[in-house]
Amino acid sequence: MSLALVFPGQGAQAVGMGLEFYEHNNKAKEIFDKADSILQGKLANSLKQVMFKGPEDELKKTDYTQPAIFTMSCAIYEAMREKLQGKAVFTAGHSLGEYSALYASGAFDFETGIKLVSRRGSLMQEASNNNKGSMAAVLGLEKEQILLLCEKSRPAGYIAPANYNSPGQIVVSGDASAIDAAEAIAKEMGAKRYIKLAVAGAFHSEHMRSACDAFAKEVGSYDIKDSKIPVVTNFYAREVSKKDGILDALTKQITGPVRWIEDVEYMKSKGVDTFIEIGPGSVLSGLIKKIDKNLKIYNIEKPSDEAKLTI
Repeated sequence: MSLALVFPGQGAQAVGMGLEFYEHNNKAKEIFDKADSILQGKLANSLKQVMFKGPEDELKKTDYTQPAIFTMSCAIYEAMREKLQGKAVFTAGHSLGEYSALYASGAFDFETGIKLVSRRGSLMQEASNNNKGSMAAVLGLEKEQILLLCEKSRPAGYIAPANYNSPGQIVVSGDASAIDAAEAIAKEMGAKRYIKLAVAGAFHSEHMRSACDAFAKEVGSYDIKDSKIPVVTNFYAREVSKKDGILDALTKQITGPVRWIEDVEYMKSKGVDTFIEIGPGSVLSGLIKKIDKNLKIYNIEKPSDEAKLTI
């Protein structure tokens, strides 16, 4: 068995997330409490309170969602650290999840990670406010067809692939006018479904250029080091472990597409046959099954899930 740890991104959040770990595991509790302490004064309400009790509308805001998912993923990892120690050959995360993966790989401590995530979230929110955009999931079209779809939709505005999630599930991002226009074209091309996403902006696209440029100027001032376990990045779909490569990948993923299919295929090519998804929901488990149904997948989002693990 060769094992990789994977971490979910934005969209996996739900009210009540992490509460069971908070109540039943001291190491996890420490992480949740630390998050609240670090973010005190930066958020209007306690992160813990919003995660555990809502309201849902508050949790959906980018400046809460991103630290909430990062905190929960890190808390679960800390609760399971002894069980996982030395077993993973790679980590990877989907978009925001790349930060949880870097934390688990030892590239930075929790305080640095949550400050990075919080800054990324606020820059992305600012970019969204200044440059309104939208996203949609297209089901039933492959990569080449999506590129053609974007080309055909461009008279209506800017549009580009944002997330290559699994075969037949690709997300596009861009101007709301182009996202609207692409719906009829996608259906003409044979798409099974076209789902407009309830997101704050056009993530992983040129709409995030101002956030990317600002982040690039700042990221070098954070305490980031070489990782102990290689991290397979969204932008390159290859592993990095040196500090310079990590800084580069974190900056480029803000405007670049998430190449999740290639991430999984790369880890497979290096012998990985077992994946553990750590964090809220089971989105990545579902995507990995669609990429290769023969891979072994566990997802851990509550303490009772640990009993499923046979590693």
